[in-house]
Amino acid sequence: MTHVQATERDASQIAVYLSPEQQREELCQEVTAGLLGYPKELSPKWLYDEQGCELFEQITHLAEYYPTRTERAILESHAAEICELSAATTLIELGSGTSEKTQLLLQAFEDAQSLHRFVAFDVAEATMRHAVAQIQADYPQAEVGGIVGDFTQHLWALPAGGTRMVAFLGGTIGNFDAAHRATFLASLAQILQPGDSLLLGTDLLKDRSRLIAAYDDSSGVTAAFNKNLLSVLNKQLHAEFNLDEFEHVACFNEEDSCIEMRLRSCCEQLVPIRDLDLEISFSEGEDLLSEISTKFDPQQVRSELTAAGFHTLHCWTDSAQDFALWLAIR
Repeated sequence: MTHVQATERDASQIAVYLSPEQQREELCQEVTAGLLGYPKELSPKWLYDEQGCELFEQITHLAEYYPTRTERAILESHAAEICELSAATTLIELGSGTSEKTQLLLQAFEDAQSLHRFVAFDVAEATMRHAVAQIQADYPQAEVGGIVGDFTQHLWALPAGGTRMVAFLGGTIGNFDAAHRATFLASLAQILQPGDSLLLGTDLLKDRSRLIAAYDDSSGVTAAFNKNLLSVLNKQLHAEFNLDEFEHVACFNEEDSCIEMRLRSCCEQLVPIRDLDLEISFSEGEDLLSEISTKFDPQQVRSELTAAGFHTLHCWTDSAQDFALWLAIR
């Protein structure tokens, strides 16, 4: 792994481990491998440019998309208990985005007079910078900073010191398949010290029609979010994807217990990607896998945490058992 020298800019103490140039190089490598291979697939992280972040924020307010409001309700009810059980003085949020739900945790730590430091960790620099500035204004007594990086590559950059709680919310852990989840959780466990903890949000198995509706809303926002991946390739790599020639598809993979978001070619087509000197062929009906979102059985989560080296302290769910928050200690 290559360690990139961090740069700190402005009063917010933002450490940048993944520059736009590095992100573009990584995008080029993944597009070459992912679109020339079969089946075609790309990482969901490329969905989250500035426009993608804005669209996802809209998704979180849709009636069909229950995970955000359900997780928020659990936090509203149990943030103080989470704060007490974790005994943490440093809160680190992976995939922080706007850090909206994290405000509930921050306030609980503030009320307990135990908030010494907050660190946001995200690949989307502009969104994270805005969130960090707002949190610094709201909690001026705390040390507030951010890390621009990819948490699959840069966990080593997590700040040391104090008792840390790493929050990985929103069910984002479900974007990893089983092998990558095991690697990620084990890597995180190795970096954390005894007494540090993980607060993990997981979406739970439920009626398949509800799951599919959450990823294929009637107003078409999720479809726009998914198709934005093609816009990213057009902007970043001068590709020539016609968004109207692809349709958004959400389906449930029973074998792997996950929702799959796909972009399906509506016709046989050849798409140039000028910056890579490539032409990508699609047959009619051929899919590009853009995201998976695993849905969990609670015992599965306990087992995976244990295998990684964590001990589960508590699990909180909503009354319908749609979503679960896990506090696990290292």
